[in-house]
Amino acid sequence: MRLVTYTPTGTTDTADRLGAQVDGLVYDLAALARHAGAELPGDLLSFVRAGAAAREIASLLLEGGPAHRPAGAVHRLEDVTLRAPLRPGKIIGVGLNYVEHVEESSRSLDTDKDLPPRPVLFSKPATAVTGPGAPILHNADLTTQLDWECELAVVIGATAFRVTEEEAYGHIFGYSIVNDISARDQRRSGQWFFSKGQDSYAPFGPAVVTADEVPDPMALDLELRVNGVTKQKSNTRHMLFPIARLIADISSGVTLEPGDVIATGSPSGVGAGMVPPEFLVPGDTVEATVEIIGTLVNPVVDAR
Repeated sequence: MRLVTYTPTGTTDTADRLGAQVDGLVYDLAALARHAGAELPGDLLSFVRAGAAAREIASLLLEGGPAHRPAGAVHRLEDVTLRAPLRPGKIIGVGLNYVEHVEESSRSLDTDKDLPPRPVLFSKPATAVTGPGAPILHNADLTTQLDWECELAVVIGATAFRVTEEEAYGHIFGYSIVNDISARDQRRSGQWFFSKGQDSYAPFGPAVVTADEVPDPMALDLELRVNGVTKQKSNTRHMLFPIARLIADISSGVTLEPGDVIATGSPSGVGAGMVPPEFLVPGDTVEATVEIIGTLVNPVVDAR
């Protein structure tokens, strides 16, 4: 399933709803469930936490297409506004997880030139999350080096603590996209939290695709464009630490809970690594694409 959080356009109802996107249509899953005498959560985080039973009900409700659906339960994609899929409890970022990005960062960001022996981890607060089409905030009083990073996002579906690499995939709900926005000039004594954690620095979406719809998450093309010009282009197979290793490593000491998000790292092609460096400015448009998942588009606006 391709799951989205949305609000219908042209209505006074601004509440976020859980939808399933199928062939250009968005189905209100809670409304379909009520019509069928069943029950489903009205938001994606609760749906993730509800487990396999909720996914089975949703799959059954979607069988048969849009005919005979209750009024207001089916919308054309162009008639809705997509929001961030959910607000994670934790966003765990992974630094230096593509070999070419390690070299790029050592040259432009003064990081270690040697490959890290274990995953490099940092956190982004939930308040950094913003959705498709929502602005990335450029505050020139805080940064003149606003940068992009297209990343595959892993959405946790079942509590994971001290799981093995062999068990890791059983704890994944699905996949999405995170654009790991960074103020490169706000690293503080090597710490990344303020550099990467400011409001709007985690564009997330446009959908969460359930794990069963992604045959091999370690073979997905990624691309990022700024104003239509390609800046990043790679494939998840080039990760230094694959997804299963990341989950095993993180869960060795941190409990991963349903709805938590792991941003699995960026390939090379970030603005700081360009010669000369390039950074985002108000008026830019950033498009982050991951195969199967889709494209996450965000404008950059002046936030002073």
